[in-house]
Amino acid sequence: MGLGGWLLIGGGAVLGLIGLVALLGSLLPRVHVVARSVQLGQPPETVWQVVTDFATVPSWHPGVRRVERLPDRDGREVWRETYKGGPPLQLETVEAGPPYRLVRSIADANLPFRGQWEFEIAPAPLGSRITITERGEVPNPLFRFLARVVLNPAAHLEAYLRALARKFDEPVIFE
Repeated sequence: MGLGGWLLIGGGAVLGLIGLVALLGSLLPRVHVVARSVQLGQPPETVWQVVTDFATVPSWHPGVRRVERLPDRDGREVWRETYKGGPPLQLETVEAGPPYRLVRSIADANLPFRGQWEFEIAPAPLGSRITITERGEVPNPLFRFLARVVLNPAAHLEAYLRALARKFDEPVIFE
């Protein structure tokens, strides 16, 4: 068999693999919900101050390289967060109920995914309990396959909570 034949077989195999991944991705749900919680030895007001001071996040979260304030959208704050190894995200604060509830949503329609993060900070016997719930949607079956099979959907939540606990010099134990 000549080079052209091998290239045709290789190209067909690649297309077949892409087709298989798209098929498997189309069988996965478009929407996912994942949550993680940790206890912190800080009162809810202290946790709220840190969580909502978006400009200082790069000083305590090693995965966030830069945060920039953008113009408000419909009277709501919008921030662009740039991550190590990932695309920047525009995040809009859609709800803020100090010091217990914060909801931020992706404000960029050009991404292959959509989502929001709900921060619930509740008083606990030794301080507070923070729960972050991610409600995401991945319409594209190829990205959906990668997001579900290759990546851990809770990885970003866990990294955020680990960094937050380190900010307070506390151990992190996921509940």
